[in-house]
Amino acid sequence: MTQRPLVAGIGISNPQRVMFPDARASKLDVARFYERIARWILPHVKGRPLTLVRCPKGTSGDCFYMKHSKVWAPSALRRVQIQEKTKIGDYLIADTPQAIVALVQMDVLEIHTWNTRYEHVELPDRLVFDIDPGDDVSWAQVADAGKLVRKILRSVGLESFAKTTGGRGLHVVVPLTPDPDADWKVCLEFSQVIAEAIERGNPELYTTAFARAGRERKLLIDYLRNNRTNTSVAAFSTRARTGATVSMPIAWHELRAALSPDRWTILTAEKRLRSMKVDPWAKYWTTRQSLTETMRSVPPERERHAAAAPRPPRARR
Repeated sequence: MTQRPLVAGIGISNPQRVMFPDARASKLDVARFYERIARWILPHVKGRPLTLVRCPKGTSGDCFYMKHSKVWAPSALRRVQIQEKTKIGDYLIADTPQAIVALVQMDVLEIHTWNTRYEHVELPDRLVFDIDPGDDVSWAQVADAGKLVRKILRSVGLESFAKTTGGRGLHVVVPLTPDPDADWKVCLEFSQVIAEAIERGNPELYTTAFARAGRERKLLIDYLRNNRTNTSVAAFSTRARTGATVSMPIAWHELRAALSPDRWTILTAEKRLRSMKVDPWAKYWTTRQSLTETMRSVPPERERHAAAAPRPPRARR
């Protein structure tokens, strides 16, 4: 038997299997990519329950979402059990460089994470607003939408950070201090209020309706990323799509029409990371803010359709 090449101590089977034909990237190439960027991706995934996209034959074959982890997985990955509505769900967590590479050994090409860590699973530590453009929407409009979300969040005292999705969309991410008074229900309600306010401000351009039909020229403000068990693609994760694109954190000043959202791939992402003088998300890890004070000033359900709410006090830091 041919010896498997080791990457971060993980044996890679079928190392020459082509995972991204257009980028000529093999399974071994993907494993080595994650090994080299492990210090960047780990803070975004460590401790978080995962939903995974597996592509046993690479992007040229069928891919499927794997939410529960009842299948085989390398021992480098941590298994946890989480109570769901009617059953106990088995999930995988990647806490180490070895665990990240182990996901590649499982033919995983996308890593999606919960908005919480297992140790405080009922208390989210971030919000994600997923800006999903219709087919006829330009990137310039996506960028403007991201800036609008940021502006509204700032008006209620919340700082946020941006990242590309590896596709045509954008994520606006709000770090939170886990708060017993801001559980999943509270976080979902708050994000829905923000999304609906944006929709009311310009219903010709923004929507909260999830059906794709009829929104070709609209931007979906997807607040359901903040529902319990829902996930969003992790920063620095590859995407199972043409070009071997990667979700990339960016600074707000980088978010402009000239930016190509698919410019970062497994072939170009490392060059950006090596050349960066300042981590655009450096303040993400030190930002301390809670929804508690903000939610006290959010209008109740019966007042959501008011034209505007008074500027609330800043969130507790």
